Amino acid sequence: MKFGKEFSSQMVPEWQEAYMDYDYLKALLKEIQRFKQTIRPPATPGGLKRKLTLYRAFSGLTQSQRHNPVSPSSSSDIESHPILVNSVSKNGDRSYETTFLMSSDEGGEYELVYFRRLDDEFNKVDKFYKSKVQEVLKEAAILNKQMDALIAFRIKVENPPAAYFDRTVEMTRLASDIAASATEISISTPAGARASRRQAPMDVIEECGESSHGQLDESSHDEDEIKQKNNMQKKIHEEHKKPLEVKPPKRRPAPLEILEKVKINNTKETPRSTIKSVLGVPHQTEIKFSRENLRKVEDQLKRAFVEFYQKLRLLKNYCFLNTLAFSKIMKKYDKITSRNASKSYMKMVDNSYLGSSEEVSKLMERVEATFIKHFSNSNRSKGMNILRPTAKRERHRTTFSTGFFAGCTVALIIALILIIRTHDILSKEGQKQYMDNMFPLYSLFIYIVLHMLMYAANIYFWRRYRVNYSFIFGFKRGTELGYRQVLLVSFGISVLALLTVLGNLDMEIDPQTKDYNTLTESLPLILVLVLLVALFFPFNILYRSSRFFFLVCLFHCIAAPLYKVTLPDFFLADQFTSQVQALRSLEFYICYYGWGDVRLRTNHCSESPVFKTFNFIVAVIPYTSRLLQCLRRLFEEKDPMQGYNGIKYFLTIVAVCMRTALKLDGGKGWEVLAWTFSVLAAIIATYWDLVFDWGLLNRHSKNRWLRDKLLVPNKSVYFIAMALNVLLRFAWMQTVLKFDFSFMHRNTLIATVACLEIIRRGIWSFFRLENEHLNNVGKFRAFKSVPLPFNYDEDEDKDI
Repeated sequence: MKFGKEFSSQMVPEWQEAYMDYDYLKALLKEIQRFKQTIRPPATPGGLKRKLTLYRAFSGLTQSQRHNPVSPSSSSDIESHPILVNSVSKNGDRSYETTFLMSSDEGGEYELVYFRRLDDEFNKVDKFYKSKVQEVLKEAAILNKQMDALIAFRIKVENPPAAYFDRTVEMTRLASDIAASATEISISTPAGARASRRQAPMDVIEECGESSHGQLDESSHDEDEIKQKNNMQKKIHEEHKKPLEVKPPKRRPAPLEILEKVKINNTKETPRSTIKSVLGVPHQTEIKFSRENLRKVEDQLKRAFVEFYQKLRLLKNYCFLNTLAFSKIMKKYDKITSRNASKSYMKMVDNSYLGSSEEVSKLMERVEATFIKHFSNSNRSKGMNILRPTAKRERHRTTFSTGFFAGCTVALIIALILIIRTHDILSKEGQKQYMDNMFPLYSLFIYIVLHMLMYAANIYFWRRYRVNYSFIFGFKRGTELGYRQVLLVSFGISVLALLTVLGNLDMEIDPQTKDYNTLTESLPLILVLVLLVALFFPFNILYRSSRFFFLVCLFHCIAAPLYKVTLPDFFLADQFTSQVQALRSLEFYICYYGWGDVRLRTNHCSESPVFKTFNFIVAVIPYTSRLLQCLRRLFEEKDPMQGYNGIKYFLTIVAVCMRTALKLDGGKGWEVLAWTFSVLAAIIATYWDLVFDWGLLNRHSKNRWLRDKLLVPNKSVYFIAMALNVLLRFAWMQTVLKFDFSFMHRNTLIATVACLEIIRRGIWSFFRLENEHLNNVGKFRAFKSVPLPFNYDEDEDKDI
């Protein structure tokens, strides 16, 4: 792999603009190279150059080291440098300027432009690195205070034995005795004796040249020192009875007084805390010294240290990559221009803040030592595994299993089509009964599998275009699912669903029993229960971390607005707005298996007023959750855009209710209301998708009607996506238009429209996250805020 591709692949996605623009500098060098080739005389044929070497003087089989005096001309070439790099201070900021000394040469203006842009890139990198180092130093100071409070809290909770403090006092006394003894010795010892001791190594070296008299003098000095030491020991023994001034040792227990200056940050958001804040009830900030609180504090600080260490690692990698990039580009310059400028320029780079600063490396060492000691029980391998998690390796069995289940899915679909065609099932008498009762049950799995397939496709393209989706969603480091894992799960569900379809693909009642087999009729319900058990399975298999993350976000959506709204929460709520038909399928499961006649494949759900009522409720649940999230963000962030977004969801709720009423009642009044609110909601939602969620339709951007920054190189993709979003957004209006096709059952048409909406949501998800990623890039936001457990009275910052 060429360095340019490797350089771009290892960039922090959110810091792309802060890295050296290697490709642009490389393009400038290519211009210099093209100019050099135009003015360079034609090269002699390669064969002639090779033959000329036959006429040189023979150098001999053995070459001896000869001293060849350097000619004045060659020495002047060595002393002459093509560039001169100076440090300039502008407005208190140090920057570097390169003076090109060969601008009078032919084509020198090209090289002058190159060095100007090179200086701009280096100053940009150096300034950014310096600012980030200052940030981590401030965060390190905050973590220092947090650690002081943690150690004091730990002492207060665990109540270490008094012997610990007794030993500490004894060590303090011993240290003060040694210090006092050393002071007395230095005062009472004659200057000549101290000087002789300092000169002892020199005496040993010169021992061969000294006479025996020198050796006697040295032995006499030793006798004097022995007498002085004996006298000093007597004095120290006598003075031991006097009280000594105790000096604090280097290692001492943390002062417990620090706990009087701190309060516990109540960072865990719960419905109870939300209700208290609304009612104005003050938060409990008094410290309760319990082991449970100690564990919570340690967990919070542990996460803070892990995130802080990751930031240090990225900063160190940023420094290394940019330094290497400047070295590579200068070597290319030397090779193209046949000059020797890289040495001078890299000397400046090494002396700059970027090349000489060691704060990050020192901080990394201290963080490692602190984390290993306090959070991994002095187990270095365990601590480093947490701080430096190994990259998740793609396993061949995952790829194999994905391919296997995909093949099984295709084979089962073909088998299903052949069975239907061979037995002419569609023309049998029980076909309508099957579509009315069984198809709504199986359509649930179609919606789930299709949504997961769209999510897998999004992950693939997010990775391809370097969208940092794991950071945006806040996945635990190293546990995020790749597209292969998502495909494996989706194809596994599809195989199970197709097997259940084939298991009870029976259109005729048993002529003897006059009913259907109860076991085969219950297969869809059994599969739903299996999937629910797998979702809530507590053991660490079947991607437990991802399942738990999904369940937490789902609970936050259901309990909105009692939880603080984060991006994963409202992103999931938006996904559920495209799964209204899936929620209605779950409602049909309850009605069919609860009050229907499974053995006769009949139900009276559509005639039940309770079912009709819940048809309204289930349809508006996702939109209501999203509306409440917008209201929560409006009151917290004071952002009027959240209020406008809430109005959009309110109009959608009204439109869905009008369409549901039209479907159940069919009156003219309902049709007018459904038309009015559906068109209004569709227009507003489409405009919001394109302008606010995707950031497109900007007339004044560099890419007309798009946005300034695009991750997909082909601009036509964005216009196609916008057109599809408009078409698919209006597709669900078929409930108002009442499109019916003779060759298609009503439930089949509903399922088709629901699948089109899921596809639209998948397209929306990719560009929504792309826009979010670019917003993070614009703000260089590459780390999430981690709440800290303690809040000092004099500090206002709580997060890093």
